[in-house]
Amino acid sequence: MYRTNKREAWPFDELERLRTEINDLFDDDLFPGTKGLFDRSMSPRLDVVETDDALMVACDLPGVAADDIELDVVNNVLTIRGEKRVPARDEKAEDIKNYRRESWYGSFQRTLALPDSVDPDKVSAELRNGVLSIHLAKREERKPKRIGIKVK
Repeated sequence: MYRTNKREAWPFDELERLRTEINDLFDDDLFPGTKGLFDRSMSPRLDVVETDDALMVACDLPGVAADDIELDVVNNVLTIRGEKRVPARDEKAEDIKNYRRESWYGSFQRTLALPDSVDPDKVSAELRNGVLSIHLAKREERKPKRIGIKVK
């Protein structure tokens, strides 16, 4: 056996790693840090992009009708809530057994704190192909301004 500068392996390191992995399997929060205070454990995912003029939010909502979605901006907090309904079955529904179900159904809510630069009066939303796109314009006085430099 030869020596290295690394510390010798502790005999219980592998057991500790295994315990951690098993505990992680039972965690309800599958995506830590992505939930707001009132968000539910099964909620649609969000992407947020900022430009000089606006904040854009994309929310994955496949199978959700526009009538089943509520969108609010109050006190610099964006709230998306709604319900994904179980699809209607035909008259032979009692013969159907789920082999595998990975889709979620039920009510959902996502909250997102917004910066002060967002103008709550200039918000628009569009649902297309299962993606809710929200455009939150910035206030004029908060937009970055470029100042030209004259060279002499």
